[in-house]
Amino acid sequence: MPGDPLWNSAKVRELVARRQPGGLVRLGREHRGWTLAELGEHLGCSAATVSRMERRTQVADLTLIHRAASAVGVPRHVLVSSLVPPAPSGQAGTRVSASPHAEEDPMRRRSLLAATATVPAAMLLGMERALADTPPPTGRGAMDARVASARDLYDKGAHTQLLGLLPGLLADGHAAASSRRELDQARMSSVYSLSAALLIKLGSYEQARLTADRARTWAEVSGSPLAAAAASRELAIVLRHQDRGEEAQTLMESAAARVEATGLRTDAASSAYAQMLCTLAYTAARGGRRAEALAMVEEARRAARRLPLQAPAGRLFPISPAAVDLYAVGVHWALGDAGAALEAGRNLRPEYFPTAERKARLGTDMARAWWAWGRPEQTARALLDAHRARPGEVRDRPAIRSIVTELAQRHPRAVGVRELHAAVSAPAS
Repeated sequence: MPGDPLWNSAKVRELVARRQPGGLVRLGREHRGWTLAELGEHLGCSAATVSRMERRTQVADLTLIHRAASAVGVPRHVLVSSLVPPAPSGQAGTRVSASPHAEEDPMRRRSLLAATATVPAAMLLGMERALADTPPPTGRGAMDARVASARDLYDKGAHTQLLGLLPGLLADGHAAASSRRELDQARMSSVYSLSAALLIKLGSYEQARLTADRARTWAEVSGSPLAAAAASRELAIVLRHQDRGEEAQTLMESAAARVEATGLRTDAASSAYAQMLCTLAYTAARGGRRAEALAMVEEARRAARRLPLQAPAGRLFPISPAAVDLYAVGVHWALGDAGAALEAGRNLRPEYFPTAERKARLGTDMARAWWAWGRPEQTARALLDAHRARPGEVRDRPAIRSIVTELAQRHPRAVGVRELHAAVSAPAS
């Protein structure tokens, strides 16, 4: 039905202008003569779920919206136009599609702050407000340099500083993306992907889900397969943290297939593909699918063979053969095989990784394996190495910080434990 005049009608233009993708789904469903139950059968969900999706003005599940729109024949460009938030005005913040809980009571806000006690509360709430009401543009300078600087802060683990900069960067990104140039739109997607990655680190998964959804939307608008891969990866990680492993796996498989379809003619595309396979392997491992997880690791190793031993600075997917081996550590740990995890990381060294984030991740992943193996001193040593490389990787990640707490409680006299606990408990500089 691609040429159906329905999708050029005034009603459709109104729904797009009002940012109501659910209304477009309802229009397409009724045009086909389907009931709510019939569309729900196509999607594998209840009629009530379809009804809520059609009535909401705020997108709660981007994947479901895409599937529903495809089922009822909404053209892709029409759907995407309805999903993209409008650019902010120069005078006041612009209301955009936000979390369905953005306006809830103070208890909701206290829950948000409880997600991470290691960054200033005002900054975390400031990020939430920026996602609900895009701030006016700041005009602080060229976006490319600022995005690169923001990525550098992420790599260094300067979480608090980055959290303070992101609202302004999002505002200016929206203003630039209003040009409708594909490069500006892809850059907007990358800013949302970076925001999602940071929020995942801080354990703020609801807001990470929102930013990852936005990143996917802007990636689709731009047509960039690499931006789409980055956004899909962040969303899959959020879904995995929300115990929605099957959805994460399906999303990543689709993203990997799209990258592979490019022909992998460049190192950037090969890096993206290897990264997708690594994330697929870890997701499968967390789901207990051992054979699938290990097969994906081996496929990622093959994909990474043509890549440089160290990923160039600034690459969207900083993957390398050593980075794949680091993922193998996490995969074996997730499968419950601490011995295999320690063996996989036996020959890895911090100098193999170009960023502080990866150096610290080596320490935290090895620490988890040592902790599962019952070796508190080795655990403390690995976490101290991680903390020296990037304090935020230990201090700000709830799962890693809990290991520090358990070490201090159960093994207070083990070598390195007191030093580690003092370092992590000290106020962030």
